[in-house]
Amino acid sequence: MELNEGREEIHVLMVTLTAQGHLNPMLRLAKRLVDEGLHVTLATTQFGCHRILKAVTTTTTTTDATNFISGIRLLSFPDGFNLDYDRGANLHHYMDSLAKVGPFSLSNLIKQHYHHTKLSCIISNPFVSWAVDAALENGIPCAMLWIQPCSLYAIYYRFYKLNQFPTTLISNMIIELPGLPLLHTEDLPSFLLPSNSFGGVFKLLSDMFETIKKYKWVLANSFFELEKEAIESMTELCPIRPVGPLVPPSLLDQHQSLDVGIEMKKPDETSLDWLNKQRPHSVIYVSFGSLAVLSAKTMEAIATALKNTKHPFLWVVKTAGQLPLGFEEETKTQGLIIPWSLQTKVLAHPSIACFITHCGSNSMLEALVAGVPMIAYPQWSDQPTNAKLVVDVFKVGLKLKPGPNGVISNEDIEECINQMLSGPAFEGFKKNAAVLKQAAREAVTSGGSSERNIRLFVNEIARRS
Repeated sequence: MELNEGREEIHVLMVTLTAQGHLNPMLRLAKRLVDEGLHVTLATTQFGCHRILKAVTTTTTTTDATNFISGIRLLSFPDGFNLDYDRGANLHHYMDSLAKVGPFSLSNLIKQHYHHTKLSCIISNPFVSWAVDAALENGIPCAMLWIQPCSLYAIYYRFYKLNQFPTTLISNMIIELPGLPLLHTEDLPSFLLPSNSFGGVFKLLSDMFETIKKYKWVLANSFFELEKEAIESMTELCPIRPVGPLVPPSLLDQHQSLDVGIEMKKPDETSLDWLNKQRPHSVIYVSFGSLAVLSAKTMEAIATALKNTKHPFLWVVKTAGQLPLGFEEETKTQGLIIPWSLQTKVLAHPSIACFITHCGSNSMLEALVAGVPMIAYPQWSDQPTNAKLVVDVFKVGLKLKPGPNGVISNEDIEECINQMLSGPAFEGFKKNAAVLKQAAREAVTSGGSSERNIRLFVNEIARRS
């Protein structure tokens, strides 16, 4: 059927928590659906809604006090806690409680706001997997937006659903899975390892994959050309449909004003002026995301390496006290240290040569779309697998490996920087990064793989309306 011709109104409800890496891909998918003529509402907890409204400046309010962000309606539901409750410090208890309260709260929201309007689909992400139960209780088909690489989806599915590799892993195990490179134990997501201390996340993922067949669709923040083998390996098991990259439009050569993403932390904007004064492809950008806390020895190794290479650098350091004494003064003419960055604008800047990163899913995807080679130093969660993809599948970077004492050395960091900027593999990294950068743009343009998948999804929910 042709889009927007003789079609009834289609209403979609999205459900997410408001961690920035969860919220922004959902908002960007919502904007794509709004552009297709759908009516989209984003529902989150009352605490999350409060965070969003505090962070955004483009919210509009209708006469019935309903908030909209770029045409996306914003609704909230109670999570059973007061606004001043520290959810981060009590995360496991909070997520367990929310899994019990969430379906009831979401069902009440549906009954309250959609009693005269047919809801065609609910879209949730993996961390609110309980939303599928509320959807089915109300007779509404549900989709999931997977916010990590499709390769991670394939690994988790084969672990939780098919038991294709053991739950007790030994340190030198090699795992062979369809559509993926050979994986050593160190390449697996940390939640699957015996050393995992986040039992709540292991259970959350286990519960989600136990109910994965309840979802009518699994969408992904990736694109087919990036992960062709991993995506095709799941076709007969539990298909995943890439609709990304769901990144700021400026990374895709579109106008930044089109973006609906939200910055939960105030970035330092002076870095862009500083970058404007640097030579093209000369700056080493260093950031390890919002959660990673590096040891003093690791910080010292990075600082020493940056100083010794003499290349200009931009380093995101959340707390000034983490730096070696005197380092900032010694390198004030060489680099810039900031507490938080406008990362997508930094990565898109022509002065950036490479990115030393923890390899979180969003950071990795943004670097790939920007065409920036990476030096990976993964910490936990999906990051070890992402680093494996960067090195062995995408072939756009190198991985730092800790020594026997568990700490990386400044010599190893310097060697990676030198290889990345002038070594024998330098041209290969640049060429591969440029190819994927172009592929990302083509995926979201008219007729591209992700654009076709979004239209297919819209047509499928339209037929069910």
